[in-house]
Amino acid sequence: MLSTWALLLLTAVAAVTDIRRQKIYNWTTYPGICAGLGLQALAGGWPGFEDGLWGLLACGGIMLACFVFFPDLGGGDVKLIAMLGAGLGLNDGILAMLWTFVIGFAAGLAVLIWNVGAVQLIRRTVQLAREALVFRGRVSPTDPQSPIRRWLYLAPAALLAVIIVRWPALWPGL
Repeated sequence: MLSTWALLLLTAVAAVTDIRRQKIYNWTTYPGICAGLGLQALAGGWPGFEDGLWGLLACGGIMLACFVFFPDLGGGDVKLIAMLGAGLGLNDGILAMLWTFVIGFAAGLAVLIWNVGAVQLIRRTVQLAREALVFRGRVSPTDPQSPIRRWLYLAPAALLAVIIVRWPALWPGL
């Protein structure tokens, strides 16, 4: 329970810095990883520490692969999701990571529709699909000025994901 509240606090700090400065700082994530592992060990002994370690490795490893293949993803996002894995354990960490992706995608799509418009977005998607078929996939879908290239804030999505995953533990009577 204490690990959940600590994780919520650190993720909230990361969300604020991500929105304000487009940066998730090491002074948030590294102590969060250590605290997550320590609190997991405190609550569950060696099995708890092992679960946190597996969560750290799985979530951090998946995000590290994403970082390699998608260079626009920031290193702070990698460490943030690794922190979730360390603090929540393997199963809940992966669940929170997936919720983070779903919430981040939905928020990004909403921002894109707001900025571009649904009709223009559909029109451009059809145009790009047609060009990709004609040129056999050798078309870059975005240019540097594209609205798709704007910042997406993963930390607020991660905060909501932690709340979703740990909701029953936060308020057991509800």
